[in-house]
Order: sequence, then C-alpha cells, then structure tokens
Amino acid sequence: MKAATMVLDPKDGLPIEQATGAKGSAHTEPLDLAVKAHGGLNRWNKVKAIKVAASITGAIWFVKGKGDVLKSVVLTADTREERLTVDFPGQNKRAVFEPSRIVIETAGGTLIDARDNPEASFEGQERETPWDDIHVAYFVGEALWTYLNTPFLYTRDGFLTEEISSIQVEGETWRRLKVTFPDNVKSHSKEQISCFGPDGLLRRHDYTVDILGGATGLNYASDYRDVDGIIVPTQRRVYAYEGDYQLVKEPLLVAIDMGEITLL
Repeated sequence: MKAATMVLDPKDGLPIEQATGAKGSAHTEPLDLAVKAHGGLNRWNKVKAIKVAASITGAIWFVKGKGDVLKSVVLTADTREERLTVDFPGQNKRAVFEPSRIVIETAGGTLIDARDNPEASFEGQERETPWDDIHVAYFVGEALWTYLNTPFLYTRDGFLTEEISSIQVEGETWRRLKVTFPDNVKSHSKEQISCFGPDGLLRRHDYTVDILGGATGLNYASDYRDVDGIIVPTQRRVYAYEGDYQLVKEPLLVAIDMGEITLL
C-alpha cells in the first residue's frame, strides 16, 4: 500500500508512479490512468466546485420515509474542502453538509434547523428507522461529495491506494483500486474499491455504508460527458451485493441522473 502523494510529469502535470521492480522501470498505476482519463490534475486543480442539477431517487428514500425528497435538486460540491450544498428549487430551502455540522436554511440564509456531530444521530438506527431532513442531508452530502470528486480525491494527502486483483466483467478487464480514506474525511466507509475500465474511466464503485449498519453498495457509473475538460459520469445506479460482490438486482437502491453540470 502506498500513500497517494505523487511526482507530477512536467509535460502534462499528471502523476507518475514508479514501480518497485527493476531499476529504471515504471508501470502505469490505475490511479494515474484514471486521473488522466477523467481530465487530468492540471485541469482539475483549476476547479473550485462542481455544480450539478440532479434527480436522486430509488428504494432507500422510501424505506426511510423520504420518498422523492431529492427528485429535483441542485448540488454544489467543493473540490478543496469537504462541503456540499443541496438547493431545493421552488422550496426556498437549502441544506449545507460539512462533516461536523449540517445546516438547513432558507435561500436567503435564515436558519431552519441544524445539527452538530450529525453522524452520531445514526447510532442505533435499524433498516426502517425513519430519517429526518438532516439525516438525508448528511447521507447525500458524504455520498455525492465523494462521487463528484472521484478519482481526483484519491490523489490528496492522507489517502492510501493499493491495486488489488482485477476482475472480468462483460468481456472487459476492470482494474481495481482499494482506497483507504483518512480519518478527517467522512464517506461511506474507510475502505472503498474503485473499478476502472481499460479506458481508465470509473465503471463501478464498491463499498459498505457505516451509517446504514454496513449495508453493501455496488455503484455503477455510466453516460460520461465532457464538461469543460473534466469527464463526468452523469448516471449512477446503486445496488446491494452479497458475498464476493455478487449483484442483487432488486431493488434499485439509488438512482442518480445528472442534467446540467457546471465547473466553478
């Protein structure tokens, strides 16, 4: 396992990883390929935030008593700190996610509700324990902030990456990267796996979800779009898995469909 601190190629600013084999030899790591395929660090480092009009639906929201609460939202994910804003068009409401605090306020900034240490409010919950609006904001915050910053997120200080055995899926070889998150970053779980296709683009993101009692997730990414030089998957479908990453097709847990995307 190695830290994600990298030497950058002076030609294009992309990361270079040296192999541990014969002197002078090098091989391309999956993270290097992924960063380049998704637009490169030089371009990404100019982006302060990514703004997305999205529809987030699926079975999990109904299980938690929140139905189509996120069917029409605008997400703004910072790229330099863990912060995500969820705007609710036509509702005069927005939620601001930060790991240590959730704030729900009017569009003009008047406080509606807030909770410090929001992760603690999930303790003791069961599968069908209803969520309030702050639970929803925390879950979508830690999830979408991670998704919208992947794979560039993994190059940051404190992240550890390790290539593990590849898998064959529908005739493609997917290289897999196990990523260990630093303690100061809140996400689904401390260890997650990203699967990249031969073109370097993310195909699937595998994890368990701590705040859902270790529930499993296979997060398929597709329908890529070039947004001002950053290549973004505009559709995600999340299913549970059993055993050795065996897909459970029903129900569809989460569906994310992205419309307009803007880099800020």
